[in-house]
Amino acid sequence: MPQFDRLPGTPEFRVRLPQDGAEARGHLLVEFGGNGTYKFLLREGSVVTAEAWPGLGRHARRFRAELRADGALVDAPAAPGRALDAPARWVVTRDVECNSSSAAAALVYGYDASGPESWRTAEGHPLADYLPTGWRPPRKAWLVRGSNVSGHNLVRRSWLEEGFVSLSGAHLPPLEESDPTKSALRRIVEEGYEGAASYHQKQGLVDELHAFLTQMRVGDTVATFDDDRLHVGRITGEAAQTASPGGLSNLRRTVAWRKDSHAYEELPEEVQQKLSVQHDVVDLTGVLDALDGLTGQAERTDPAAADDTGGYPPVERPAQRELRLPDVTGELADELLVHDRAWLEEMRELLVDEKQLVLYGPPGTGKTYLAMKLAEHFGGGPEQVKIVQFHPSYAYEDFFEGFRPVADPETREVAFRLTAGPLRELADLASREGNGHVPYFLIIDEINRANLAKVFGELYFLLEYRKKSVRLTYSGDDFWLPPNLFVIGTMNTADRSIALVDAAMRRRFAFVELSPRTEPTAGLLARWLEREGKDPEPARLLDALNSLMDDADFAIGPSYLMKPGVYRDGGLERTWRTKILPLLEEHHYGEGLDVAARYGLDALRAQHP
Repeated sequence: MPQFDRLPGTPEFRVRLPQDGAEARGHLLVEFGGNGTYKFLLREGSVVTAEAWPGLGRHARRFRAELRADGALVDAPAAPGRALDAPARWVVTRDVECNSSSAAAALVYGYDASGPESWRTAEGHPLADYLPTGWRPPRKAWLVRGSNVSGHNLVRRSWLEEGFVSLSGAHLPPLEESDPTKSALRRIVEEGYEGAASYHQKQGLVDELHAFLTQMRVGDTVATFDDDRLHVGRITGEAAQTASPGGLSNLRRTVAWRKDSHAYEELPEEVQQKLSVQHDVVDLTGVLDALDGLTGQAERTDPAAADDTGGYPPVERPAQRELRLPDVTGELADELLVHDRAWLEEMRELLVDEKQLVLYGPPGTGKTYLAMKLAEHFGGGPEQVKIVQFHPSYAYEDFFEGFRPVADPETREVAFRLTAGPLRELADLASREGNGHVPYFLIIDEINRANLAKVFGELYFLLEYRKKSVRLTYSGDDFWLPPNLFVIGTMNTADRSIALVDAAMRRRFAFVELSPRTEPTAGLLARWLEREGKDPEPARLLDALNSLMDDADFAIGPSYLMKPGVYRDGGLERTWRTKILPLLEEHHYGEGLDVAARYGLDALRAQHP
């Protein structure tokens, strides 16, 4: 029987199959496979799915077929009470050596899967935590907080003067590895901080230590914050463990700090957003270009190239394109039949200043049409615009993100997966590298028909504070709304079936009225009829009808009469009878009013010949 040597310091890992909860077990081996990662041993008695999904690779299919042919995979015995439509399973009859943990996961699942994430310990920790750090970008950037370490300001007291950055590590034993894995750090923290930290504090500490000891490299950019000023430098030394007064800085890396610093209010918005993440060590690689732009330096990986300021010789960097909404044009005003161009200019200024606005008014005033046209013009095209419509059952999980059941089309197996909603999708697109200057628009139609506090959740905060971030409910990510994401909502004021918009919503949005009695909606139908070369009578009749309405929220908008069918034979009468009068009957329900006698075409024509 072949001898399989387990990788020292690693536990047994498991995979639980969906539906019936059958389990596969295995562990890492000391040998490396053909792809340069550790081999994996799938243990005898493990259960695997018998069905191969369409996306399974050829090598994995061949491996499963060979194991099946030599008897290493046999049909699992039927369990008592097993459903007739339960998925077919195989049992592993002997230990099977796999080329990698991912190859073992594919064997178990019947489809390609990530081994480092699929295989878990009994406590739920991923196999990835037991692997050494893989590839990372040549240079990264980090924020390390030090202005309040157990009440002491280390930035002012020692970091800048002595040229280092540090973490406390007061309860850590002597570290034997220079680049410990996350699993090794978890074990060390559990032992060293027993009784000194909560489980959540320990989890955060493991992440911070792993970043400081293993992820950081000489040549990386490092930043810290003190007295509303950002200090930037370059890491010049490996992590070292030492004794320090009070155990405040037992883990250190030497840093060449620049002599200049930068006021918080002068920082780019994306940097301010990252600084709001509440951790002692934060990965700033996503804003590395912005940090380089602050110093005006091209960062290099050779510390010997630094000058006496801790910086590096300047080189030309490509200019960052600024976010800017296109100007209002005469063509846009003509297309929308807005004769007062100043109104469109005001819409542009509101979007620039507020980022969010709501167009509200009675039905038929063109709120959704206008929102789409404004978004397409200021966003540069329909591909930068996403539209959603709220309704009473709409929730946070629909709008932003949540766990949703997803069925495989082949096997019909259902699993809950974290799925992004329209706002997260658009925000992720807007925040991609190189997209910062491109405006993106989210249109929320019928925004007042949902429970807004339920739909927005913690995102309410971000609508008002675009330079801050929040910890998300489901994914746990630190998230912020990018500055190039704009929101336009529409609200039908005639819908009395829902509660009025709360004060929190009104504070976060600019509200713009669209009413048949005010610009730009007033006179819109007359201008449209003139442009189309049609009889102006419908405009006169609509104005006469609205003059009889004592509630502006129930006025009738012009879009009802801006459709081709209205101007076919009998179209105006048909539209009036089937579209407009039913709205007015609902408004006057229970009053005993003869709606047709007051608002019908014959009555209006008689009053306004």
